Amino acid sequence: MSFARICYFRALCNVERNSLIFRRFNSRKTVNLQDPAVQKYLGYLMVEHENLLVKMRDAEQSRRLVEIKPVVSALEQRIFLYDSIDSLKELSKKEGDDEMKKMVKEEAEIYLKRLKEIDQELQNVLLAPFLTQGGVLLEVTAGAGGQEAMLFAKELFEMYEHYSNYKEWEVTIASLEKSDIGGIRKASMLIEGFGVPELMRVEAGVHRVQRIPATEKSGRIHTSTVTVAVLTQPTDVEINIPDKDLSIETKRASGAGGQHVNTTDSAVRITHIPSGTVVECQEGRSQIKNKEIAMQKLRTLLLEKQHEELASKINSERRSQVGRGNRNEKIRTYNYPQDRVTEHREGGGTQHSLKTFMEGGEQLEKLQENLIREQRFQDFMENIKDFNAKTTPEKDGKAEVV
Repeated sequence: MSFARICYFRALCNVERNSLIFRRFNSRKTVNLQDPAVQKYLGYLMVEHENLLVKMRDAEQSRRLVEIKPVVSALEQRIFLYDSIDSLKELSKKEGDDEMKKMVKEEAEIYLKRLKEIDQELQNVLLAPFLTQGGVLLEVTAGAGGQEAMLFAKELFEMYEHYSNYKEWEVTIASLEKSDIGGIRKASMLIEGFGVPELMRVEAGVHRVQRIPATEKSGRIHTSTVTVAVLTQPTDVEINIPDKDLSIETKRASGAGGQHVNTTDSAVRITHIPSGTVVECQEGRSQIKNKEIAMQKLRTLLLEKQHEELASKINSERRSQVGRGNRNEKIRTYNYPQDRVTEHREGGGTQHSLKTFMEGGEQLEKLQENLIREQRFQDFMENIKDFNAKTTPEKDGKAEVV
């Protein structure tokens, strides 16, 4: 069986999980299914689906096929119902007794009711996210605000750890650089599970906190920032690292000392010789486990560099996510005096009970889903615009707008 087919059948296993997500999504925004431009694009999706069934060659095509499958299934049911209603219209025009006309009317009402249900299902599958199995490297770094920023970085890092447990994802702490008073200067974790790549991607950016720091004597409210970067972990197929390209060193883990100090050479430092990329891991007591975590982190960073090189910009993705960490670059504000979390991106809004939000549960989950749904709507409308611009015949040297 080809690799593309294997990816296809793996992706099919996620369809049922995605269908549960679809049923949760009831967007306030809707797609006008009667718009000729929308109908033209939906027709194209059906053709694309047929073509992919015939000539599926790689993993990306497999993923695309599974992604549009629910849309095409809903469209096929929609077409069948319209055809059935048209047949009933023709039947009602013919002469017949009252009993036959009554039966036609009752059947038409059933079809129309089902058509309304299918249209709602179609709205849901068009705007709901297509979640996949995968992993990310999540980095949390204290920004503007000194020690207070470091304290909030720790709280944010713990929130993502709790959220991962809530979602039953696998979490591995990759690095942890603590501050003098118990905060975090910089830390990273590897997260793996269903929906991780899509849901955690929306967390990338500058998070702003407004509160009275524990170190503040006069009771003034301070504003600090923490930056979050989310980098997609590669698969075995996406990146291969020959052993000859690696320099692996072991050393004794550094720590606070006392009875918990690690007295074995369990800390691992790996250098990727061609690129000069260096990663370390000393969080575990097992050298084998630390090496495994360090290799995962290295593979993720090397894949990130590949993406950056394609874009001809070093560190472009990370910078586009976190900016410079300034207070005015925020994507989300955590305001403790007003007990609220405000998401500044479209589709976010404001939530209260900040303490509950920071526990990393249902509130964060719903916020992420709303943001993804909004992005799906924007992407869908942009796809329709681009598709119709490309396929509309030109008149007098200008593209005709549908």
